[in-house]
Amino acid sequence: MLDSGRDADSGVAYLGIERSLTGRRWVGPDPESARAGERLEQETGLAPGLCATLARLGVPPAEAPGFLAPTLRDLLPDPRLLRDMEEAAARVCSAVARAERIAIFADYDVDGGASAALLIDWLRQQGQAATLYIPDRIDEGYGPNDAAMAELARTHDLIVCVDCGTLSHGPIAAARGADVVVLDHHLGGETLPDALAVVNPNRQDEDGSLGHLCAAAVVFLMLVEAGRQMRAAGREGPNLMSMLDLVALATVADVAPLRGVNRALVRQGLKVMAARTRPGLVALSDVARLDSAPSSYHLGYVLGPRVNAGGRIGKADLGARLLAETDPQTARAMADRLDALNTERREVEAAVRAAALVQAEERGLDAPLVWAAGEGWHPGVVGIVASRLKELTNRPAVVIGLDGDAGKGSGRSVAGVDLGASVQRLASEGLLDKGGGHRMAAGLTVARDKLEPAMARLSELLGKQGAGQGGAADLRLDAMLMPGAANVELIEALEQAGPFGAGAAAPRFAIPDASISFAKRVGDSHLRLTIGDGLGASLGAIAFGAFDGPLGPALLAHGGARFHLAGRIEINTWQGARRAQLRLEDAAPA
Repeated sequence: MLDSGRDADSGVAYLGIERSLTGRRWVGPDPESARAGERLEQETGLAPGLCATLARLGVPPAEAPGFLAPTLRDLLPDPRLLRDMEEAAARVCSAVARAERIAIFADYDVDGGASAALLIDWLRQQGQAATLYIPDRIDEGYGPNDAAMAELARTHDLIVCVDCGTLSHGPIAAARGADVVVLDHHLGGETLPDALAVVNPNRQDEDGSLGHLCAAAVVFLMLVEAGRQMRAAGREGPNLMSMLDLVALATVADVAPLRGVNRALVRQGLKVMAARTRPGLVALSDVARLDSAPSSYHLGYVLGPRVNAGGRIGKADLGARLLAETDPQTARAMADRLDALNTERREVEAAVRAAALVQAEERGLDAPLVWAAGEGWHPGVVGIVASRLKELTNRPAVVIGLDGDAGKGSGRSVAGVDLGASVQRLASEGLLDKGGGHRMAAGLTVARDKLEPAMARLSELLGKQGAGQGGAADLRLDAMLMPGAANVELIEALEQAGPFGAGAAAPRFAIPDASISFAKRVGDSHLRLTIGDGLGASLGAIAFGAFDGPLGPALLAHGGARFHLAGRIEINTWQGARRAQLRLEDAAPA
């Protein structure tokens, strides 16, 4: 392990790589992080690679043991820290005790579906059924609407809005005759709707300390408080720990930052999921051919997109119903349908992504905001395409589908830039018909004739937050690593610093001056390598999609040349043997 490197702050690219084979500038740890990593290594005795990762995550030496073993017991906040929590839990408990008619109004994404499934599961274990209502993305749009809420109120005593409702003044007022409880996390306005309770860590009158929770985590906290109230009344509620698989899925899929209690929720939820007790997730894992213990990667890139597929281009409530399903055969049929819809979604997404990228490049990729808008772009894929543009450019991105006089769009942000607040400000200024969200994601509706000024203003607001200051093609690296130091023990140690995801990127290392002893094209676009340090140590590597760009051809035809390599290290299990492997992302001539 090498413990030093030049960083962008010093004006010198890491390993001197200003432009790699994929066109990126390599950026290493800043001097402060490098010193913090050295201090961690000296005071804890932990592996240098792990210390570099902990330093980047801001973990001081004294807190390292607790950080590497997070527990819900230590990190779960008191639910009553959130306003209206006691009232919300009491109303749900009374509805159960009185066998009242309950409806759940949920958003159509993974967070909304998992939130709804949590409530359905909890109620079912107490012999109580609930009506699930998820609006159609195209016909009804996001959140409660007047007609749906009025209809639900006619036949139900309690409506629980999950992952939506904080800005739904009119629709909640339309729910006459029923009590409404909102369990949400989207940014609140200056006033709240006239609901019985609005539990939301991002209300204007909250301190923001729990603002990183997704809606399913808010629902979970409400169930914790409900369990407390039930025990005080001499009743025992369901086992909440068994439901953390749903909370973990929602947390990762909704790009909630994996820090604080979110780390503990996801880590424990992955353990629950590995036990394969929830038929819907078992069926979804099987149809996706997930043959290893689930990780946060699988939640975000394998399971999450399939749950989302119903809300994007199919039946809006299919994902939520799958997550709540108890019959394995029915769950398998639903999972098969979602898998097919996900394949269809990828095809639609590919077409929109290609058109959006061309447009964004013509407009320029160096502004604080990258955006594109196109006629008839499917509203179910604009959010995914925005995410792809964000990843490509390291800037907030918005993609809008135009239809008639208006456009509906979705945006994704980068760390440190609050997109939801800026979008909501645009709505208050009249440049958007509607807009809202949270720090990392937002949705909006804009009149066609206001599109250009709205995006210009949004770019201005985001620029003031620092968007666009980083290089569009920066590749951030934690440290240098020699092939001999990349072993299973280090990878297992690094996993203790996870789970990794939004707000806590997985560690990425540079392997300097490596030789290539074996290179072979695998399938249509992948490359498999064996690399070494010239001193006898070797390491296997895989570069997925390498032949979709310049990386594959250059490394396959290496001709004995040596390269600096960059990527993440992982465990590759084959025929019972576990070996370290580099998931190669980039390279540059040494």
